[in-house]
Amino acid sequence: MPLSEPAAETPVLWDSLSWPELAALIEGGLDTVMLPVGATEQHGPHLPLGMDTLAALAVTHGASARTGIPVLPPISVGCSLGHTARWPGTLSLRPGTLARVVTDIAEWLHESGIRRLVMINGHVTNHAPLRCALEEIRHDFRDMRVALRSLWDLSPDIHAAYHDDAVNFHANRAETALVMAVRPDLVRLDLATDQPDRGRDAVFSYRVDQETASGVVGIPTLATVPEGEALVEGCITALVDLLDRARLERPPIDMEEPR
Repeated sequence: MPLSEPAAETPVLWDSLSWPELAALIEGGLDTVMLPVGATEQHGPHLPLGMDTLAALAVTHGASARTGIPVLPPISVGCSLGHTARWPGTLSLRPGTLARVVTDIAEWLHESGIRRLVMINGHVTNHAPLRCALEEIRHDFRDMRVALRSLWDLSPDIHAAYHDDAVNFHANRAETALVMAVRPDLVRLDLATDQPDRGRDAVFSYRVDQETASGVVGIPTLATVPEGEALVEGCITALVDLLDRARLERPPIDMEEPR
């Protein structure tokens, strides 16, 4: 049976397992897990604060249901310093704090017998702290493999969809469509405001309150449920393919083999 054939009807959630259940999975060959990383921050007047976490969970849960690879509890507060206190609701960790949270989690995963960690990021400015965490984990645990992918980088088509109406997208058409597909009860499309991508050609990096009047960058009023469903399915399919390769991949030069 191909690795991408459904291995579970529902997602396998790390924190829903008992320790004997987890031990049995590891003894049976499990060594790969997913870590969804989101954010709690303003997403304009029409989307929930937890949009980035919702997106990461929708995609990782969908991939877990098809592969049986467990999903760790999400990190739902990320690095959102750029959103400032202009709009109420944003919570943020400093970059070093987020990196430390991930490296601490990795240490405990290693103790449990996990050797392959795939981080799935749902928020743009989480990437740098997560990359720093990857560097530390790779150094501290020589037998552990770490991957980092943001949702919009799972495939060229997904990247194009996310950036169609804005390079510096935020609460835009793609993100709005995604939430319309997975949690329509949390979307207030009647409150959506379109905003141009004012910072796309800027030399410097600006705070969000210096680029948009409403917290939006893009054209959310064009979002539809079908395009959101297609975006979610595309992300899940691409992630399943990545996981199929990840759990079998060997280093390009395997130090255990003679050369």
